Amino acid sequence: MRRHTSKAVRYWSMPAALGAMGVLHFVKPEPFDGLIPPELPGSRRAWTYGSGVAEIAVAGLIAAPKTRALGGAVATALFIGVFPGNLQMVRAWRNKPVWPYQVVAWSRLPLQVPMIVAADKIRRGA
Repeated sequence: MRRHTSKAVRYWSMPAALGAMGVLHFVKPEPFDGLIPPELPGSRRAWTYGSGVAEIAVAGLIAAPKTRALGGAVATALFIGVFPGNLQMVRAWRNKPVWPYQVVAWSRLPLQVPMIVAADKIRRGA
């Protein structure tokens, strides 16, 4: 029973979180703009909106049972792809106070790993 419950939580918590964050990219884009590495071509806002669309789309793929495995694969790629944004936050906040800014920025880096693992479990149907 526990295995079934954890699978259900993963299958619904990830699309809920991705969907909510994707919507936030449009409602309040400014904080996300700061996560875009300046080395990327184009405007930061375009990258913010594009990643918001990607998160909403991945949420939809995971939420639908027929596309859940594909959604898990795409979520895995998405979480790996946004890792440079987490590094950008560390870089951008390096002169801010340690608490809470640098603590938050640095703690996001290892937290990406369980998200990647959870997305891959969804991909495998585990």
